[in-house]
Order: sequence, then structure tokens, then C-alpha cells
Amino acid sequence: MCQSQGPGAGSGPPAAMDRVRSAFNGVMRSERYSRFTLQPSENGERHAEVKLSEDDVVEEHDSPSFRLAPPQQNRRSLIFLVLAAMLLLLFGFIVGYATSSKHQAEPPVCNQTTQSSETARTPAPTKVQPADVPPQLSWKDLTKALADQLTKETLQKTLGTLDLKSRSAGSVEDISLGNRIFEQFAALQMNPWTDVHYVQLQKPDRTRPNQVLFGSEVFKPRGFLAYSATGRAQGRLVYANYGRQTDLDLVEKIVELNGSVLLIRAGNFSFAEQVENAASRGASAVLIYPDVEDFNLNDDVELYGHVHLGSGDPYTPGFPSFNHTQFSPTRSSGLPKILAQTIPAKTAKSLFKQIGGPVASAGFKGKFTSVTYSLGGVQNITVEVNNQLVNTEIHNIFGVIKGFSDPDRFVVLGAQRDAWGPGYAKATVGSSVLLELAKAFNAMVETGGFRPRRSIMFASWSGGEYGSIGATEWLEGYMSSLDKKAFTYISLDGMVMGRGSLIASASPLLHSLMEDTMKEVEASKFIASGTLYDVMGGARWEEKVMRPMAVDDPAYPFMAFSGIPSVSFHFITNDAEYYAYYGTLLDNKDHLNYQTNQHTSEIAAMAARFAGQMALRLVHDHLLSLDVSRYVGVLTRDVSRVYKRVRTLSQSGTLNGVSPDWLSRAQGSFQRAAESIRSAVQNTDVTDPEGCRILNDRIMTVEHCLLSPYLSPVETPFRHLVFGRGNHTLASMAASTDMEALRTRLALATWNLQSCSNAMMGNIWELDNQI
Repeated sequence: MCQSQGPGAGSGPPAAMDRVRSAFNGVMRSERYSRFTLQPSENGERHAEVKLSEDDVVEEHDSPSFRLAPPQQNRRSLIFLVLAAMLLLLFGFIVGYATSSKHQAEPPVCNQTTQSSETARTPAPTKVQPADVPPQLSWKDLTKALADQLTKETLQKTLGTLDLKSRSAGSVEDISLGNRIFEQFAALQMNPWTDVHYVQLQKPDRTRPNQVLFGSEVFKPRGFLAYSATGRAQGRLVYANYGRQTDLDLVEKIVELNGSVLLIRAGNFSFAEQVENAASRGASAVLIYPDVEDFNLNDDVELYGHVHLGSGDPYTPGFPSFNHTQFSPTRSSGLPKILAQTIPAKTAKSLFKQIGGPVASAGFKGKFTSVTYSLGGVQNITVEVNNQLVNTEIHNIFGVIKGFSDPDRFVVLGAQRDAWGPGYAKATVGSSVLLELAKAFNAMVETGGFRPRRSIMFASWSGGEYGSIGATEWLEGYMSSLDKKAFTYISLDGMVMGRGSLIASASPLLHSLMEDTMKEVEASKFIASGTLYDVMGGARWEEKVMRPMAVDDPAYPFMAFSGIPSVSFHFITNDAEYYAYYGTLLDNKDHLNYQTNQHTSEIAAMAARFAGQMALRLVHDHLLSLDVSRYVGVLTRDVSRVYKRVRTLSQSGTLNGVSPDWLSRAQGSFQRAAESIRSAVQNTDVTDPEGCRILNDRIMTVEHCLLSPYLSPVETPFRHLVFGRGNHTLASMAASTDMEALRTRLALATWNLQSCSNAMMGNIWELDNQI
């Protein structure tokens, strides 16, 4: 429908009549005829009462009365009024006719877009926005505003200011850098605060260096592994490839491992897991070296790391190391009981030349030239570790951009700022991106009209190199409330390690969010053209990109210890799984620039947009972008493995009186609860704040409820039923050989999964208690 527009629109006979009525009312509003009221009579009917001027009011019998004007005056006035009304009416018709003819002669102006007939008949009222409230921005506007803020120029500048030669945890440089980040947050009016912890860090003793004695040679490596057992160990030197359980099985068939010193090459999994595997076979010490097949490093490059199979301060397991904490004489169950030490490649070559014993199989051979990869078991070697514990004060720095609807719910963006040396890829890039994201979101709120529904917290951690100590101590300090408030953690550590490929680890709840974000974020032109989704495999992106989250991943304690959905990701060189200079003193600007072909800032800007847009979606939408249905397939797979294992044991008579059906039914309850949430997401009115909040509460319970409530965080910190570490996990039960323990674990896992399903359903009166 077209609507007539232009000057005088809406005029015509009706408008003319309005003007006549206005004129008549103007006459009636004279001093004498201005006050009319309707007064109820005794029988309930209403009659008009005319209040005349005070001159017409007389007193009669001490009560007010009204005296009408003389009849002659009334008739004269009435005649004048009738004539005036007729003249005004005639004038109105003449004006109305003229105006109507004028508009009929003008062509109508139509809107560009098609309108419904009802809309055409009834124009929508114009909403007047308050002067200080900007209009609602579209999602396209928001993502563009974020991308415009995160440029290679801004990243390059910040990378330069945060590049340090040294930044070890608790050092002067670390504290100073933390203060600079605090000041940046303060300048952005982000209400920054500092979280101070007093932790035990293990460092080499400068007066008594660690050493390795083999034959007549004495090696004194500068690298070290924090939280190794200390002392002196001696045993036969045995080569065990990567130290995986499968590797040890093969070696043990040929060489005795009990009491030996294992020579292991770095890679495939964490130092802590390598040492744990060695200890489980009775080894007395472990030496770890970088083989040229895995690390393209010079022969003299030293490795640094830690061997605590856990996270946080291992001397305050399960509780925070605040100043007022009463420290009990407790040690983490993840502390190794054997010695562990790194050695450079040139030392490993010297050991291989003298190791002797049977020649290793092809799968055990690295790429050292002029040496023979033998299994050893012939000659003794001595390892001496003299590391000492140092009481250290570390600072976590926080800033926050508060949400406008649910400020008590927040996504956390975090990066460690400490490193063994320069830590350019490990810490500088992540810290720089953290600051630039804080600036970008702040600008979008202050001047861009962005109104996030939930809060965004920015965290700069210390003690990351020792096993996410700063982050874990914070999680321990606020464990009782974080699962109800922090709904996602996005790690910025190691975001850029090269160019050409992307690898990531995440909770299944975040897979759909990652996919949607990859479809919207453009890849850097120095990688390829198109979106990240297109470049990283399209519909098969998960197969190419996703990896299981490792125990030494900085996001791991958030998910497996605290039950907060987490994600970490790394842009890396094609066909590589890790950055060669990670954990060395050569993790500097020049080496990373070489890996990125001198495009570190461009790739960092792309990584920042990827992380930032995930956070943007999480705080922007009415409903949390956490896809519960993604967990259904994961749990179905793991429960199926346990089911088959228990079924086999039952049929063989090894396990009696135990049925896997209960666990399978609990998994069915989880699937129905996930479907209930999916249905609620589709049917919830997103304009209803309370309805959205209730549904978001249900979504937020999923990850945390998968933590086993039957375990102590002191003994088993990573209590997650699927991604944790310990005999309680579904993966562990699927491989269990302890029948009596399996009975208990199966029952506990069943009720862990069922209670999670119950929590997901929401109202307790909607549960049917059927599994």
C-alpha cells in the first residue's frame, strides 16, 4: 500500500471539522461558559451543571444558588452563537475541500519496501530513544566494530611494549609487568584488582647444580624440571622412546626396568606423564632430551618445565595459597617420587654412544646421525637433582567490563605473563592480545553503543610455567561460587606458534560456538583466502583441528578441576603439533617471526578476532551459546565402551552380580535432559529476561555436574567424569582390571551421570526418578 505524504498530509474534511470544533470550543471557553461538570443526581443519573461567573452567584437561604440571565439576553446570545457556528462550519468545508483537491492532484510517495495493508492503515508509532542511550547494534555491526579495533598495527605496538628478555614467575620483571597491566585496566576504568598468592616454586640451587655422571663424563645441564624429587639416584641406563605405556611394554620384554634410569625423548605428551609412567615401572630416575626428529633445535638447547601431575601449588592441593591460609603439611598426590632432569641433545648423543645393549626397533629410532639407538640396560648412570623450594609471592591481575543485564555472569579471557626466558610465543603474544581485547571491548561499550548482557573478565596469570599455579590458586580460592558465575574460559596462551594450520582443544559445549565463529572470521591473507572454516577443512574441521585437552593445557584446570567449559587454540605451522621453542630460552621474537614468515602481528590480530568474537557471542545473546547436545555423542561413546567391558567380564564370569544397564540408562537420562534443554532453547521467549536466566542456569550446570562429587580435590583434583584423570573416569573403567574397585566406580559413575541429568532438567518436580 502507498501512503500519501507531503505538506498538509492528513488534512481534508475531517481535519476541517476538527478546526470548527476547536473554534466552537474557543467560544465556549469564555469567562461565562468555561466551567462544566457532570453531577450525579439522587437517582444515579448525571446532569450538566453550569457554573457561571461570580457576578451571577447569589446567596439564598445561606446556600449557593444560580441566577440565570434574563430571557432577552439568552435568546440574543443563542442567535449569535448559532450564526457563528454556521459561519465557521461553512468556512471549514471550503478550506477542507481546497486542501483535499490539492492532495489528490499530487502523486503519492510510496515506501521502498512492501508494507502490509494493516501497517499502511495504522502507521507504527515512532520510538523516541533517550539522548544518552544509543540504538541497538546488529550482530554485523558488532563484529565489524570488534575487527576494526583489532588490527595488526595495534598488536604490533603492544607486542613491542610487552617484549621482555626475562619474566620468571614472581620476579621483579613479572611483578612490574603485572603493575603495567593493572594500570592499563585502570586507565580503561575496568575496576582492576590484584589476587596475591604465596606459593612454593622449585628452582635450581646455584651453589649445587644438578648433574649426570656416566662413565668418566660429568654433565651439568642448565635446564631443569620443577617439582622433581631431589637427591641422588643410580641405575642402569635404558632407552624407552617417548616413555608411553606401549613403549615401556615393548622395552620391558627385553630389558628390566625396575631400578633403571630411563632415557626418554620429549614430545607426544607432558613431562609429568612421562615421569609418572616411568615411576609406575619402578624406574629410579628419568632423563628427557629433545630429539632432532621432533625438535629442530641446536644440540645445546636446554629444556625447562615441571613434572607435577596436576596444577597449582603442589604444597597446597585443593585449597588456595592466600596469606591467611593455614598451610597444612599436605603434598599433592601428583608430585613424583623419582628424580627427573632434562638434558640437551648433545648430552643425549654422548649417552647413546656408550649405552650398549640390544638395538632398538625402527619405531624407537630418532634422527640423530652417527649414533646407534640401543636399548641399554648394561651400564650404570648417576643422576643428582638439587633443586630447592623457594617461597614466592605471585600476582594475578584482573579487570572487568560489566554486563548490563546479568553482570554476575561472566566469561573469562586469560593469559599467563611469566615464562622461563623471553617467552614470546608462550606469554608475550597472549598478554598483548589480552590487553588489545580489553581496549576493543571497552571502546565498543564507551563509544560504540555495545551493551553486553553479561560481564567480560580479563585475567593476567602468573606462575603459568610451573603448572598454571596462579590460575589454579584462584580457582581454588573461589571454587564454591565460580561454577554459578563463570560460564566459559578462553585461554590466550600460545595462540600464535606459526602459520598455516589451527589446532584446538575444548569442551564439547563449545564446539558449535567455535564452528559458528570460524564461519565468520576471515583467515589472514598470509594463511589463505576465505573464512577460517573454509581454510581449516570445512565440514570436516573438527577432524583436522580438534585435539583432546592435555593435562598441561592452561585451560585444563578450568574444565577438569572447576567444571567451567574451556577452550584453547593455537595457530601453528602446517603438520606440526607443537612449537619447537616452547619451554626453552629461545622462545623469542626472532624465532616466532621466522615461523610466521614475519607476519606475527597479522596472525595475532586474526587470533584475537577469533577469541574476541567467541566472547562477544557469549555475552551478547539472550541465551548462552553452549550446545548441550554436543555432549550426548561423547557420553554415548564412553558409556558404550564401559558397557562392552562390563558385559564381557560378566559373561566370562570374572565379574558377577554387576549389570552395565544402570549406567546405560543414566546416559539415556542425560540424553533426554539435553533434548529438553534443546527444546526449551527453541521455545523460550528471548525477550523474557527471567525465562532466559532460568534456562541459562540449566545450561551452566552441565560441565560442573560432570565433576565427581565422591572424590577429594586433594587426592584427585581432576574429577571430571569424561576428561578428568583417575580411576573414576569412564575411560579408566573401560580398561579396569580391578574387579572389586570396578563395582564401586561403576555405581558412583552411574549416579554422577544421573545427578547431572537431574540438574539439567531444572525443576525438581519435573523429575521422574527413572533411569
